[in-house]
Amino acid sequence: MTGDMTGDMTGDMNGGMTGELRVHGLSYEIAGRGRPLVDSVDLTAAPGETVGLVGPNGSGKTTLLRCVYGTLRPTAGRALLDGDDLTAMAPKARARRLATVPQDGQAVFELTVHEVVAMGRSPHKRFWEADTAADTELVGEALERVGVADLAHRPFPSLSGGERQRALVARALVQRPTLVVLDEPTNHLDIRYQLEVLSLVRQLGTTNLLALHDLNLAAYYCDRLYVLDGGRVVASGAPKEVLTAELLSRVWGVTAEVSTHPTTGAPTVVYLPDRPSAPPLPAS
Repeated sequence: MTGDMTGDMTGDMNGGMTGELRVHGLSYEIAGRGRPLVDSVDLTAAPGETVGLVGPNGSGKTTLLRCVYGTLRPTAGRALLDGDDLTAMAPKARARRLATVPQDGQAVFELTVHEVVAMGRSPHKRFWEADTAADTELVGEALERVGVADLAHRPFPSLSGGERQRALVARALVQRPTLVVLDEPTNHLDIRYQLEVLSLVRQLGTTNLLALHDLNLAAYYCDRLYVLDGGRVVASGAPKEVLTAELLSRVWGVTAEVSTHPTTGAPTVVYLPDRPSAPPLPAS
C-alpha cells in the first residue's frame, strides 16, 4: 500500500537501513513503585510492517513507546533499530531514523502548517542552516501526500484534530525515517479522520509501531498485535489469532463476540454489556 512519493521519500534515504525493530527484555520501573511499568517485553517489527500495541489503560503501552523513541531510558533491556541501540544514539541521530506522532498535536504558537512540517527537516541540518529548495520541495510533497497542501499557510492551531494529525504525519515523513512510532494517533478524532489517518500510516512505506485503544481499528490496520497487561506481553500474533473472546474477558474484563467480517476478512469485536434485569411489572 505505497504511493509513488513514498518510495522517493523513504526508500534510499538511510543508507540501506530497513527499519527492522527488535525489542529485547525491555523493562522500565520507578523506584519504590512496587512493580515495573513495562516488564521484560520482547517485540519485533519487520521492515514495512505495521505493529499495534493494545491493552487496557495502564497496561504500559505509552511507557513502552517512550522507551523505544527515547524520552524514557529503559531500566533493563534494549530497543534495536537495524541492530543499533536506540537508547545509545544521540537525539539528533535517532531523529534521522525514527519519527514520532504524539496523541494530540500541540498547538504551536504562530507557526503555519508548512513551518510545523518543515521542522521535520531539522535532524538533517545544522541549527543555523536555512531551508533549501530541496527541503521546501520535500515539505510540499509531504503536505500533498497527506492531503493538507491547501492548508500549508494556515496557522497550525486553527486546524481540526484530524488535520493536525495528518500534518504531524507529514512532519514525520519529511524526517525520512525508517521507523514511525505513533501513540494513539486516532485519539479524539471522529470516525472519518480515524480511518483516514490509519490508512495514511499504512501507506507510508515505513515500519510502524502504534498504540491503539480501538480493537476493531487495530484488527483491520495492523499486521500483528501485541497485547499488554500489567506491563507484560500476554499475547502476540496476527489479529485473527490474538483477538478472542477469552482474551478480551481475561485482559479487559468484558464479554464480547469475535467474528470474521465478511467484507474485510478482519476479526470484528462486538461488546456485550451486562444489562440489569427489568423490574417486574406491578400486578394488575
